[in-house]
Amino acid sequence: MLANTARTFIKARPLFAQRFYATGAGANTLLVVEHKDGAISGATLNALTAAAKLGGSVTALVAGGDDAIAQSIAKYTGVSKVLTANDASYSKNLPEDLAPLVAEVTKANTFTHIFAGHTAVGKNVLPRVAALLDVAAVSDIIGVESEDTFVRPIYAGNAIATVKSNDGVKIVTVRGTAFEAAQESGNNAAVEAAPEVAKSGVTEWLSEEIQKSDRPDLGTANRVISGGRGMKNGENFKLLYDLADKMGAAVGASRAAVDAGFVDNSLQVGQTGKIVAPELYVAVGISGAIQHLAGMKDSKTIVAINKDADAPIFQVADYGLVEDLFKAVPEMTEKL
Repeated sequence: MLANTARTFIKARPLFAQRFYATGAGANTLLVVEHKDGAISGATLNALTAAAKLGGSVTALVAGGDDAIAQSIAKYTGVSKVLTANDASYSKNLPEDLAPLVAEVTKANTFTHIFAGHTAVGKNVLPRVAALLDVAAVSDIIGVESEDTFVRPIYAGNAIATVKSNDGVKIVTVRGTAFEAAQESGNNAAVEAAPEVAKSGVTEWLSEEIQKSDRPDLGTANRVISGGRGMKNGENFKLLYDLADKMGAAVGASRAAVDAGFVDNSLQVGQTGKIVAPELYVAVGISGAIQHLAGMKDSKTIVAINKDADAPIFQVADYGLVEDLFKAVPEMTEKL
């Protein structure tokens, strides 16, 4: 009975992104804009759509960016005003500096809501803001019912909770796959300087090492091919890389494959990895653990390849192939 309930829920999931919308006139929302290398994060545009569902005004905070970022977000539908804090120390999103800035901007402008994407940055910064303001945070929402009521998944997505916040400031992170990205329009919101806030000085940015790839980014790719423990070792992931190159797809992995050392954890899809919702998701040698399903069940079309006909992944797949992956994947690559 429980398995059947989970299957029905997973198939119906895309509807939730369209169901729980409500508007109000009194909301005064601060949107924390995440950006990198001169581009606004897609998660921020999803969060903007969610924030706009509240009605009222939305003010975008651009910290550590240049004027071009501020002018860009000012063009998006739903943005009423843009606040900028151009100090370069904010550009690396260090939470020890960024959280106090967000908190002080909120106090100075009496914002009723703070929205950000449910990304590494959002999950790092907004809980600290909540602590500074002595309020609770509502994380990973997939719907907005009213100014104080939100919808979020719990138990790895196997249940949906409707959460009401009575705090004066509602702090919310948004699951990007649940909301369409906001679009540029003829909007031209005013750009102003944010209040100056003293830096904590407790953290210093030294450097970062970034893995570069010609393949699409896993978090935003339209096609994703993921491998699990069934790949047996890291060398066999070359089968997936070859297929991905033919399809123009990103490559992901289950937690089991990452924990086994097959691939880097930057490829992990699941509750503790990246949450993706591509047009096509191909699960190769993945059993279908709840932890993994939580990160990919919003995918438009799910294809599973597994030699075990009883693997749970087939319960959520739109198309399934019961076959040895070491035979099926090379054949698919050859045919493309």
